[in-house]
Amino acid sequence: MKRCFLVLFGLLLWPRFSSAEIVGLPSFADLVEQLSPSVVNISTTPKDENTEPHSEFLNGTTSDSDIFSSSPSGHVALGSGFILDEEGYILTNSHVIENASEITVILHDNTPLAAVLVGTDKKTDLALIKVDTNRKLTPVKFGDSDKIRVGDWILAIGNPFGLGGSVTAGIISAKSRDIASGPYDNFIQTDASINQGSSGGPMFNLQGEVIGINTAIFSTTGGSMGIGFAIPANQAHFVIKQLKEQGKVTRGWIGIKIQPHADDIAKSLDLNEKQGIIISGVTEGSPAKQAGIEAGDILLSVNNQPTGNTQNFSRLIAESPIGSEIEVSLWRNNQRLNKKIKILPMPEPAATLPRKETPTELSISTPNLLNFAELGIGLANIDEQMLDKYQLSSTTKGLVVTDILPGSDAEAKGLKRGSVIIKIDKKDVFNLEDANRYISDARLENHRPVLFSVLGADNSMYFVAIKFAEEE
Repeated sequence: MKRCFLVLFGLLLWPRFSSAEIVGLPSFADLVEQLSPSVVNISTTPKDENTEPHSEFLNGTTSDSDIFSSSPSGHVALGSGFILDEEGYILTNSHVIENASEITVILHDNTPLAAVLVGTDKKTDLALIKVDTNRKLTPVKFGDSDKIRVGDWILAIGNPFGLGGSVTAGIISAKSRDIASGPYDNFIQTDASINQGSSGGPMFNLQGEVIGINTAIFSTTGGSMGIGFAIPANQAHFVIKQLKEQGKVTRGWIGIKIQPHADDIAKSLDLNEKQGIIISGVTEGSPAKQAGIEAGDILLSVNNQPTGNTQNFSRLIAESPIGSEIEVSLWRNNQRLNKKIKILPMPEPAATLPRKETPTELSISTPNLLNFAELGIGLANIDEQMLDKYQLSSTTKGLVVTDILPGSDAEAKGLKRGSVIIKIDKKDVFNLEDANRYISDARLENHRPVLFSVLGADNSMYFVAIKFAEEE
């Protein structure tokens, strides 16, 4: 009887509780009415009528825009954008207008306007276009995307599936997401429904300010699965300014290659702090080289500010004024060093030849091979046989990896047959005797991780710290 009473009591309370919750939810109607005139639909006619819809999947992530619908003039790709100022500048995604011969902007009242391309930046997937009209345009206001918090409400307005202005609401699910789409990934994640055709549309906070540009979704079906990504507004300011001024983006450059720091690498370098990033290569003749930066240095701070992750550092350098100087703090040989580096324009990327495939089969019947079972690798001197077997350059120095133990730390860290080791614990290795000596030193030092400097595909260097296998 008591149990039945409790159930009945709960049922009596439920409608009242539900109603209170509904009344407490915000209405976005006034805000949407205010913001909608600033959002535009974008259609493009591809240069090639046989162009297939752009669909860029990255670890399950896809750009959420380019859909094609039939029209009398042929295929038309549909996306979104928003008005930046009364002069007619409009921001959208680079992939929305990619390969377009004609760009048409459709205003909130369905007025079509021809647009011209001002410039694109594929590294951030942003593009600037412009319309010429006597009509009064309603520009957006930008907010500070650094101030948003996980759990904040947001609105997304766009053109999903070519349906015209549509509004969805959600919250900030996460910040600073890296979805491996480019060197400056720093996405805002949201659960607001973002679908194909929404690319380039604005993400608003509840003050009606743009805090992001919707650009990608995580989806296995092509539709919204509650995981969407937006470029932070603060990151877009630099790109917009450059595109307006010169039609392209010129970024700062100091000439280093970097990789994330890790506990095992810190231990191999006698560094107690996990902070910082590793300088894995320095370009000859670059500002970093001239400043005395070396491969293997740990970069701890820039202008007295912690470096953060590799993406944050890359953006910091890219957005530094050309000709300015930065002061960096480094960790080298158990001590801190301070250096000043001048910022130069980033060079245009040079054409690279395709990397030769390495053989999948390997005969290890060579007297110049030594197995380091505790590390899960086999190493060999680089002789004519190894040069031919792994199609290495005749100038390659160091040791070649000839075998990898399945399930080992070496395999987990990405070493493969054919990988070239050029340093061990930051010391040059010219033969197996060197390797045996350095690895023995690490074994005697409490089995600390062994730091390997590996030759990359583009002749740069990167670091991996390999742990000794635990004894059974």
